[in-house]
Amino acid sequence: MAIISDNIYMTIIAEIGTAHGGSTEKAFSLIDAAKEGGADCVKFQWVYAHEILHPDTGFVNLPGGQTRLYDTFKALECGPDFYRECMEYSRSIGLKFACSPFGLQSLRELAQLEPDAIKIASPEVNHYPLLEECSKYYGRIPIILSSGVSKLGDIEKAIEIITKNGMNKDEHVEGSGNYQIQQEEKMPPLTLLHCITFYPAPEEEYNVRCVKTLSQIFGIPTGISDHSLDPVLVPVLTTAMGGTMIEKHITLSRKDSGLDDPVALEPEMFKVMTHSVHQSQAVLRHSGESEIYRQLEYEFERERIQKILGSGIKKLAPAEAANYGRTNRSLHFLTSHKAGEKITQKDISILRTEKILTPGISPEYMELVSGAILTRDVTAGAGVRLEDFLTK
Repeated sequence: MAIISDNIYMTIIAEIGTAHGGSTEKAFSLIDAAKEGGADCVKFQWVYAHEILHPDTGFVNLPGGQTRLYDTFKALECGPDFYRECMEYSRSIGLKFACSPFGLQSLRELAQLEPDAIKIASPEVNHYPLLEECSKYYGRIPIILSSGVSKLGDIEKAIEIITKNGMNKDEHVEGSGNYQIQQEEKMPPLTLLHCITFYPAPEEEYNVRCVKTLSQIFGIPTGISDHSLDPVLVPVLTTAMGGTMIEKHITLSRKDSGLDDPVALEPEMFKVMTHSVHQSQAVLRHSGESEIYRQLEYEFERERIQKILGSGIKKLAPAEAANYGRTNRSLHFLTSHKAGEKITQKDISILRTEKILTPGISPEYMELVSGAILTRDVTAGAGVRLEDFLTK
């Protein structure tokens, strides 16, 4: 990790996600590319399709044609041994290992590996049982929370849940298991990443000043999860705003078939990003943020830079606004049911709505509808609505 100031470190995360396609060989090649590109940490996604989507959520266009999105995720499922191998290889070449779980099973299996960080992706900001489970590890395993397709109140609630158990500071400093790192190199107990959940994300909508705003509001380190295509603008401006973490997708080729490969950086561009960030860190230490803007203006128009910086007021970006309620979590029926049937927690799940289904009510109502009697027929995959239980 590179030093920004005397006590602040910048962590650059290479988001491998599912670009490995289930191949350990390709995963290792991506880890090597991340190391060569100057990353401090690699990040994977621990996928179990049933934790993310209903099978009837819709289709996605891939090089081989239209494919059920659920089947695409199903094909990316890997067992704990795969992630353990990737973690051990990452650490053997000096990289930290982080991973995103998407449900309780993947989170618990991930935590058993004792990764360097647990990453909660933006769509899971309102997956309250997942956040509750995360709170058990707060202070022992660093947690990274992304905040795309969310409002300020959503972020506040998520942070309250994650941090409700407090932190054992001695445990956080010393770490656990066999993998020990220096205190100054360990990630903070909680880092918040500003984000736009849209692929690719328009640079001009990124509102990078939110990095500083969110840090001031919540009093924790902040950074950015960047889904824009440019390797320089958003990462460098994040540095200017005092960000301490930058996450960016990496791929061996944008022509590969991974879900995120078209918006990821190829190795040489990833290297350009890390070099630009490190240069900006030096400028920030010695001359301040205004000098970063001045140097950027040699290559980019001032008006564009100001648009990317934005107002600093946290709100949904125009590109992601329509996805609020669809990309993040809501309650869905797992199977079809008839009026008069009693619904139990086994009949519903906390899922992303995504393509063609109708969003349900917030996950916070899980206990409210558990045990309730349906007053109308419902179909598999449909979002749970309060009207399903109310008499006319």
